[in-house]
Parts: sequence; structure tokens; C-alpha cells
Amino acid sequence: MKTPLLAVVLALPPWLGGCAVARPPTVAEAPLPTSWQAPLPHGGAVADLSRWWQLLGDPLLAQLIDAAQSASPTLASARARIEQARATRTATQAALLPTLDGTAAASRGNSQSPLPLATTVQAGLQTAWEIDLFGGNRAAAEAAEARLRAAEAGWHDARVLVAVETANSYVDLRTCRALLAVAENDARSRSETSRLSQLSADAGFTAPASAALARASAADAAGRVRQQRARCEVEIKTLAALTARDESSLRQELAVARPTPALDSLLSVSSLPAEVLRQRPDLYQAELDVAAASADVGTAQASRYPRLSLSGSIAVGRVHIGGDGSGAQTWSIGPLALSVPLFDGGRRAANAEAAQARYEESVALYSARTRQAVREVEQALVMLESTQARDQDARTAVEGYRASFTATQARYDGGLASLVELEDARRTLLAAETELVALQRERAASWVALYRAAGGGWRRDAIPLATSRP
Repeated sequence: MKTPLLAVVLALPPWLGGCAVARPPTVAEAPLPTSWQAPLPHGGAVADLSRWWQLLGDPLLAQLIDAAQSASPTLASARARIEQARATRTATQAALLPTLDGTAAASRGNSQSPLPLATTVQAGLQTAWEIDLFGGNRAAAEAAEARLRAAEAGWHDARVLVAVETANSYVDLRTCRALLAVAENDARSRSETSRLSQLSADAGFTAPASAALARASAADAAGRVRQQRARCEVEIKTLAALTARDESSLRQELAVARPTPALDSLLSVSSLPAEVLRQRPDLYQAELDVAAASADVGTAQASRYPRLSLSGSIAVGRVHIGGDGSGAQTWSIGPLALSVPLFDGGRRAANAEAAQARYEESVALYSARTRQAVREVEQALVMLESTQARDQDARTAVEGYRASFTATQARYDGGLASLVELEDARRTLLAAETELVALQRERAASWVALYRAAGGGWRRDAIPLATSRP
């Protein structure tokens, strides 16, 4: 190879480093409030969200969440997307390097009939390198890297969602059983009243209509119990499906009495929104989507400019003719080829415009997701504040209505109150007890929602995403 050509080839990579096309910003800006508008529980002290479920003091819930995450098809799909993104990254990074292929060939024949047969054997290496003149291949590699990191962030977000779904299902089951206990107590009370009313009617002390009313009330309560029990059965089967656990063993574990979790000990947010939003893997994924879309713009823009490639080969061979043999070696560097796009009907320009539009879409989605994250945190805080403020009132109402029902029951037993008064007091007590259980479920769901809104304990700097394997 001529010395001037060698000098040009060796000087190409440093010179080409400044030829990359302009790209839009890789980080989108999203306006964030300076403080939460909703009050923070207990001043907003920060707890470790990664130990959130252990803080509840219910080891079964933590076990169910681990089982659900192991069995989740959503997580399996997320892992598959990571492998796809990793393979794409490897392919795009390989485009920055030369290719090297081995060749081997053998032939036998003659070109002129008087000459003896000739055997030719040849082996060699061929290389080619597309020089990244305007940074298109580098941009493609950056986009693939960003998409790999986004896929891994998506896997973490899927883990959080599975944990939230399992926790909500578990809370629903506990709520269902609490409502079942309320309904059974109510049914026993109505059944006893029906029995006594029937005895009184048979003795002629009360009208048959009163006994009929008591029987109707008892039947209504029994129907409510059966309906509530069926709902609990459905919740158990839902939880078994989520966790892929054997239903019989799950029922045995659920039959063990467990304490009510101390929800007020779960503190998960700090005073600054950015500290919370930074912990959300879905926001990080959206941020990486912006970076990947920006790199795609660079790749599309670079395709509109000239392309430079270099090739070369080296080979050794041997030829046998009529018992005589001779060897030969050949090598070449070049050509150094320049390809300049002249006319493509606007295809490259259209691809660049489409890439720019996708970038603008990713920026808009990132901004929208940021606003949604702020909204979810604010809503969870509002619901927590509301349920906390209503809790004592609901408990006071239950205590008052229970005292009223007990007094009415005593008056009814003494013949000083009618069955209508007793049933009215019972209905009021049942409604109050049901409301208290529903309020406790709403509060637990709000804590779970806050766990989700705060990112579920994931941190972007906790592990090196691009090199980790879930």
C-alpha cells in the first residue's frame, strides 16, 4: 500500500470524531413542584421501601409477593425483552468494528485442452470496515444501550407492579374475611331474635307478623353470609393464581390468625418530590426512551450524508499442474470507497423527519408520565390523610351504635321495644361496622398506592443496570 494512502487511513478515526451530526437533547425537562400540596404522614420521614412488606409484620405477605414475582408472566416477558435489547446492543456495537471473514476454495480443471489438469487451493482472510463518518453507527449503539437500560428498568417496574397487585389481593382477602366475620355475627344475632320471636308468637304474646319479620331478617342475613363467603373463596383462588401456590397449602397458611399490620409505621416519602420521583423505574425508563429517540435522530440524519468504507484481504494458495506445484501469496488494502447519496425519492429525509417526530413524542410521554407520578403521590397522600382523619370517627360511630343496639336488645327482651326498633338499631350497627372495615381496606390500599407511587424501593444507582442480569 502506498505511504500517502496509509497515512490517510490511519488519520481517519481522529479526524472523523468531530463529524457527528447534530442531535436533539438526550434529557427532557419536566416541571416539578417544589413541595407536596397534600400533607405528609408523620412529617414525611423516610423508610426503606425495599423492606416495606417486612415492616408490616406479616411474613406470609412477603412470601406471597416473592412467589408472585417468581411466577409472573409479566416478569418473564420483561426478562425476554432485556435479552432482546442486549442482543441488539451487541449487534449495533459490532457495527463500529471491522468484520473479518475466512475464505477457502479448491478447484480442478484446465483452461486449454493441451495443458494438463490443474489443482488450485486457496485460503485467506477478508476484512471490511464502514468508517463511521458522521456518527450514525455510534448513535445507533447509544440508542441500543439506552433501550437495554430502559428494558431493565421496565423489569424493575414490573416487579413493583406484581408486588402491588399481590398486596392488594391479599388486602382484599383480609377485608373480605373481616366483612364475613361482621356478617356472621349479624346473622347469629338475627337468628336468635327470630327464634325468640317465634317462641313468643307460638305462646300468643306477639303477633305472627312480628315473627315473620324476624324470620325474613334472619334469612336476609344468612344470604348475605353465603354471598360474602363466596367472595372470599374467589379472593383465595385469585391469590393462588397470582402466586402459583398450591391452594390447599395456601388455605392452611391463611387460616393462621395474623395481627393487623401497623400501617402508621410505613413512612415512604420525603419532603421533596424529586427525591421520590427519582426512585420510579417507569420514569427512568421514559427518560431513557428520550435518550434512545435522540440517538435515533442522529442515526437517521447520518444516513443522509456520504458513507466511507475500507476493505482488504490476504490469501495464500498453491497450484499443482502436471506434478509440479508452486505457491503464491496475495494481499490488498482497499478500495477506500466513498458513497454519496444523490437521489432516493426523499426516503432518507422522511426517515429523519419520522425519527424527529418519535423523539418529540417520547419527550411528551416523559412529561406526561412525570405529571402522572406527581398526581399519584398527591392522590395517595390525600387518601391517607382522609382515612386517618376518618378512622377515629368511624370507631366512635361503631362503639356508639353497638351500645345503642345492646340497649335496644335489652329493651326488646324486656318487652319495652318493638322488633322494628331492634331491626333498625341492628341495621345501623351493621352499616357502621361495614364502613369501618371498608375504611381500613381503603387505608391499606392507599399505603400500597403510595408504595407504588414512590417507586417501590428501586433506585437507579442501586445496581449497574446495563451489565446486570435479573
